[in-house]
Amino acid sequence: MAADLVIGAVLVHGAKAPKLVSNALVKKMKPGSVLVDVAIDQGGCFEDSKATTHAEPTYKVHDAIFYCVANMPGAVPATSTYALANATIKYGLALANKGWEKAIADDANLAKGLNVHEGKIMYQAVADAHKL
Repeated sequence: MAADLVIGAVLVHGAKAPKLVSNALVKKMKPGSVLVDVAIDQGGCFEDSKATTHAEPTYKVHDAIFYCVANMPGAVPATSTYALANATIKYGLALANKGWEKAIADDANLAKGLNVHEGKIMYQAVADAHKL
């Protein structure tokens, strides 16, 4: 295996990330290779992924180094908060100004964010991921 760095960034909306890199593949990698699992918040996309923290961000499997910090944006809280606020402010304002029912009726993207209503899971991928 020739990779020095593997970045796993898989998102399947409402579901766990698929496992794309096996333990057998990691074993074949060069010593000191680094695997960064950005999908760790969705269960990780490497077979050997386990969530770590900013305080203890890495661990070794075979001779490869894994970085699987959950909530990676937490390393830069001011910047990530600013980015999140900019990305979501229009939805918050719509909810505040129109109420949730009118807001989701007017905006299909906002409606996709409704996961549970009156005790029913609205998004099948979420139900499937949690075996509900």
